[in-house]
Amino acid sequence: MFSSGSSEVNEDAGPHHRGSASAPDGLCAARLAEQPILDLAEFQLLEDQVDNPQIARSFAGDFAKLWGTRYEILAAAVGRGDVSGALDAILSLRTSSAMVGGVRLALLAGQLEEHIRNGGLREAQPLLSDVADCGYATVQELKDSYVLRND
Repeated sequence: MFSSGSSEVNEDAGPHHRGSASAPDGLCAARLAEQPILDLAEFQLLEDQVDNPQIARSFAGDFAKLWGTRYEILAAAVGRGDVSGALDAILSLRTSSAMVGGVRLALLAGQLEEHIRNGGLREAQPLLSDVADCGYATVQELKDSYVLRND
């Protein structure tokens, strides 16, 4: 269910960076499916960085509470062809999901970001359902883990 291995989210990669197992659409589905939905080791890094587990858990709680709104903002921006709004939303999603340990969601967000940056808002639309599904799964795993179990 949870993985304690390190993730492969590359926050320093440029918008045209592709992983070694990439397909024309970015990460191949098999490689993406191999990534954990939630990597608690990544969340523990956040706890260590803020030097207070309660602050990290509060951040994760806010991530979970805001998930639906965050997704709606992203989907609306993509739907209306608002590149700037879509980039703002996807960058926020990619960063915050990586911080809470949402490895697979961060990778999907990176893939969607690549489509948006390359002017492919129409090609980005099919990825929205994958992002939605993965986002809800990430929130559920956060709630099932020690991170938000008592919230």
